[in-house]
Amino acid sequence: MVVCAHPDDAEIGTGATVARWIEGGCEVVYVVCTDGSGGSNDDDMTSDRIVPVRKEEQSEAARVLGVKDVIMLAHSDGGLEDDSVFRGEIVRAIRMYKPHTVFCHDPHRFNGFQHRDHRMVGTVTGDAIYPYARDHLHYPEQLEDGLEPHKVRRLLYWGADHPDVVVQVTSAHVETQIEALSKHASQVGGLTGADLPGGSGDRPRFGERLRERSRSAAEANGFEHGETFRQLIARA
Repeated sequence: MVVCAHPDDAEIGTGATVARWIEGGCEVVYVVCTDGSGGSNDDDMTSDRIVPVRKEEQSEAARVLGVKDVIMLAHSDGGLEDDSVFRGEIVRAIRMYKPHTVFCHDPHRFNGFQHRDHRMVGTVTGDAIYPYARDHLHYPEQLEDGLEPHKVRRLLYWGADHPDVVVQVTSAHVETQIEALSKHASQVGGLTGADLPGGSGDRPRFGERLRERSRSAAEANGFEHGETFRQLIARA
């Protein structure tokens, strides 16, 4: 399960790993916490107009990767709060899909600015995993709906200052990540030409930065491409 704040965060944070795991037979579910209503640099764009655009872009990006389901919680951009309602939505998704591993934003990153929504998602997701989704006395009304407690085995934070896990991916997985990210056309400029497989552009753009990031992640480990995470393992 990938829990992210905004449409396009999942592809940026863990797109190549998702491509690799799905290729290997893993089922992946997205939980996108906001509706993308604040995500435009176009002065003429309105929140009402951008929301359906971003929803469709997220669906198309997930389709490229082969993601099984996309849950859109549809909170407003900038409106996420560390409260019982939001936490319960993440708990419900965890109990419904019962993931072994959850990916999300690292809320404890300090090297550089981080969107407040990213911090909220990282904090609330960690709390939802432990102890709320695990323990039957939290959100007991969900048990009445047939959703049993679930213990997530592993949490992988992307964007960490000090990652301790590198997932080996291939250049093909990175290109699939870039193709998926290109579906977020309202957000990511420059994913044309040289950034797309078979394209022909003359400037390094976002796609090349993703390629360079993956090469840097793998550099010390003897393989070509990778994605880095900070890992928490639950007690057995």
